[in-house]
Amino acid sequence: MLDKNQCNLIRPLQNPSVYPHDADRFELIETHISWVFLSGSYAYKIKKALNLGFLDFSTLDKRKFYCEEELRLNGRLAPELYLTVVPITGTPDQPQLGGPGEAFEYAVKMRRFPQQALLSHMLQQHLLAETHISQVIAQVADFHQTIPVATAGTRYGNPDHVVAPVHENFVQIRESMHDPRHLELLDQVEAWAEQQYESCYPHFRQRKEQGFIRECHGDMHLGNMAVIDDRVVIFDGIEFNPDLYWIDVMSEVAFLYMDLEYHGKRNFACQFLNGYLERTGDYQGLRVFHYYRAYRAMVRAKVAYIRVSQQAGQVLRSSDMQEFERYLQLALSYTQQQQPALFITHGLSGSGKSTLSGPLVEPLAAIRIRSDRERQRMFGKGRRQGEAATIGEGVYSEDASRQTYGKLVELAEAVLQAGYSVIIDATFLERQKRTPFKQLADRLGVPIRILFFRADIDVLRQRIRNRQREGSDISEADLSVLEHQLATYTGLGEEEQRYTVTIDTESVFDSEQLLSLVNQSL
Repeated sequence: MLDKNQCNLIRPLQNPSVYPHDADRFELIETHISWVFLSGSYAYKIKKALNLGFLDFSTLDKRKFYCEEELRLNGRLAPELYLTVVPITGTPDQPQLGGPGEAFEYAVKMRRFPQQALLSHMLQQHLLAETHISQVIAQVADFHQTIPVATAGTRYGNPDHVVAPVHENFVQIRESMHDPRHLELLDQVEAWAEQQYESCYPHFRQRKEQGFIRECHGDMHLGNMAVIDDRVVIFDGIEFNPDLYWIDVMSEVAFLYMDLEYHGKRNFACQFLNGYLERTGDYQGLRVFHYYRAYRAMVRAKVAYIRVSQQAGQVLRSSDMQEFERYLQLALSYTQQQQPALFITHGLSGSGKSTLSGPLVEPLAAIRIRSDRERQRMFGKGRRQGEAATIGEGVYSEDASRQTYGKLVELAEAVLQAGYSVIIDATFLERQKRTPFKQLADRLGVPIRILFFRADIDVLRQRIRNRQREGSDISEADLSVLEHQLATYTGLGEEEQRYTVTIDTESVFDSEQLLSLVNQSL
């Protein structure tokens, strides 16, 4: 039952004279938990006086508190949208926004923006681009690395706390499901989820111990992102239930990944995941990623099925059933993993390793790890810290190189054991640096391929000059590095050549040709 004061307030707030600014283009949007009054350049959100168990806005004090929480939490990613909490004074029949006297209601005041700016709308109009995903990568990765970490004494992130909503999804769907075909698919996903939970259990505990349970956004999908002033802004995070936003950062990553895949943008999903991992270094998070990805798909399946069940006795909207089935099939697809493979690049600086290995990520469902990025993560940028980018010194010393390649082996194993193929993007000019990866592949029973990128020496030199002039790549290798490589390079061994794919990068290569070469070798 809604609060009487609130019911009496809705009509007066549709009067433009109530607002202390131009109130053109007025619109009222009602959801199951709030009203949003769009008035001129602003939006005012009022929370409904409800107690639904998972949220409690039943009293004025609670609504004020959650308005302030909404402002605080969303101000982290969208301070330009979330402006203030406005007390509503006067009477329900004659309300005043921010007027004198005691408040009988509160609203969150926000900056209004056109719905066409939503990334979900832009996707439908084929306007979503790689540049938008790159912005999302930077924002989400940096956000996750700065937000508060759950302390050991809290329930957040504990394995039993992780599995509870997963189990609840299946229970709630089954309550009104009678179709044997749907029940069979649901059984398959649930059986996989139970098995996966057992195998992920130690990793869930480790994730909390290592500080990956954080005060996240909680509802990160394309419908809660918009391009405003030429910048992607992430908004409308959850404020009403900390259980839903004190989560593993990888659960949040999995939500957006799943949303992109659901909408047919697997290329953007792969770009987002790889970019996020490269920026944060959280490759160990892939060990729980599959679990969270399927969970997020099942949450959406549940929401769609609830709409279907509410239409009992009415004309069933086929779109709701189709949406449920698509999410269920997506969750099912996440339970069927293919055998991963290990790919290591090989070639002199400027041979095109990074340029040409990138397009392989999506079709191979692979994670790419770049040695330049990991070296900089471990030791910093040589030039930035005043070191010369000189072979044998500083971040390029033999010891630093040995540590970097050791880290690459460790990360490759984590990715492979998580069920993903991995591309290690490094020069791999010395056999002793390639051997540990062959040993890793043999130990895990996965195929290994060396991707040998080659080009004429003059072409290599020109590419490096161009790269340095443009400053568009993280590699610090210059002409002196190339000359050192040429002087010491010994080539691949006879045995290694049996599992090598040679790519002449002076030829015109598209991603399909390259993929065909790689697939033929497997």
